[in-house]
Amino acid sequence: MMEKRIIHGSYGSLLFNPKWREKRQHIIDRDGGRCVICGSTDELIVHHKQYHLAETGEKYVPWNYPDKYLVTLCKDCHQRGHAKYNVPAFVIKNH
Repeated sequence: MMEKRIIHGSYGSLLFNPKWREKRQHIIDRDGGRCVICGSTDELIVHHKQYHLAETGEKYVPWNYPDKYLVTLCKDCHQRGHAKYNVPAFVIKNH
C-alpha cells in the first residue's frame, strides 16, 4: 500500500529524502543511465510524468509513484518539457 501522508514543506524538500534518492537511482538505472529523449548522460533528472495517479487522481510522496510514472531526462530536455507544457509548481501540505 502506498504512503499518502505528505510532509509539511515544499515538494522540492521531499527530493532530499533518502527514499526518493533510492527511487531516483532505481529509475536512472532502469533507463540505462541516459536521458530517454536525447541519450545524454549529463545532469540527469528523474521526472514525474504526472503528479497524480491516472486511475484515482490521488497524489503521493515522490518515491511512492509506480515506476511507469517516472522517466530519466537530462536537464535540458526536462526544462524544454516544462516550458512546452507549462507544468505548474505547487506546495504539498498535510491536511
